[in-house]
Amino acid sequence: FHLKSVNEDLLDRNMLLEQQIANLEKALKDRQVDSAAINSIRRLPQSDYRLFKARVIKNSLTLPDNYITLDKGSSSGIRPEMGVIDGNGIVGIVYETSPSYSVVISVLNSKSNISCKIIGSDYFGYLKWEHGDSRYAYLKDLPRHAEFNLGDTVVTSGFSTVFPEGVMVGTVDDMADSNDGLSYLLKIKLATDFGKLSDVRVIARNGQEEQKKLENKIIE
Repeated sequence: FHLKSVNEDLLDRNMLLEQQIANLEKALKDRQVDSAAINSIRRLPQSDYRLFKARVIKNSLTLPDNYITLDKGSSSGIRPEMGVIDGNGIVGIVYETSPSYSVVISVLNSKSNISCKIIGSDYFGYLKWEHGDSRYAYLKDLPRHAEFNLGDTVVTSGFSTVFPEGVMVGTVDDMADSNDGLSYLLKIKLATDFGKLSDVRVIARNGQEEQKKLENKIIE
């Protein structure tokens, strides 16, 4: 029981550390930020996001569209379009909730489309899973002039209301040209082992609903 508590604490801390790394990367890109300011960023409260603990009670890997069921729902503060992660990386996005349960669109789902980038690059693409091996997905629409190497780390780009920037996705395993030859198609080895999902965290970003409502007005 003590080890379970320690593991949960480590999972929460891992998420906070990932966000701090993203903050530091932003600061380092700004040449006018001195070392004192960069060090102060390490102490910034992670107030932009809240984490909800949940446990996976149903999961699938082999369907074209895989879903995950969690044991927590709206009565615990979980809402649709919140991101879900585990201690290794991204898991999916909340799709529907009831008071006590949530259904998550897994990364291993044809409807999943998550904006990601390679660490050290501002170029981004979209993570898509092709029905097959649960260990791999593909980063699509990465510009031809983007620079990268096999083994590079892929993280969330932050260009959405769902995931913050810098959450672990996986590593570049292989590359090819897209069908039209205008962009790269990267094979990504996912950091998350979807066959062993258990304890997860649901991410709630402050201001998420306000931003989504404003963007939907423009689309309409």
